[in-house]
Amino acid sequence: MEYKENLPSYTKSQLALRNGQDKPEVWVALNGLIYDLTPSRLWTDGKHYEHWAGQDLTEELKDAPHTESVFKRFEAIGKLL
Repeated sequence: MEYKENLPSYTKSQLALRNGQDKPEVWVALNGLIYDLTPSRLWTDGKHYEHWAGQDLTEELKDAPHTESVFKRFEAIGKLL
C-alpha cells in the first residue's frame, strides 16, 4: 500500500480499542505507524496466532516467521503517539 502524508495520530488507548472485539476494526502498530488489518483473513476476530490486534507489535515482529514487508500489503492509516 502507498504511504499517505499527514496521517492522523492515535494514542495507545485508541489503538487498543481497535482489537476486533471492542470495535470491529483490526489495527496494529509497527515502527510508529498504525496499519488496518481488518481485511486480512489471518486476523479474524483480532487474533493472529499468539498475537492480538490493538497493540504495537514492533518488538514481537523479531520472533515472527516473516519480515515487516508483509505490512506493505496493508494501508498505513495513522501514527502512534
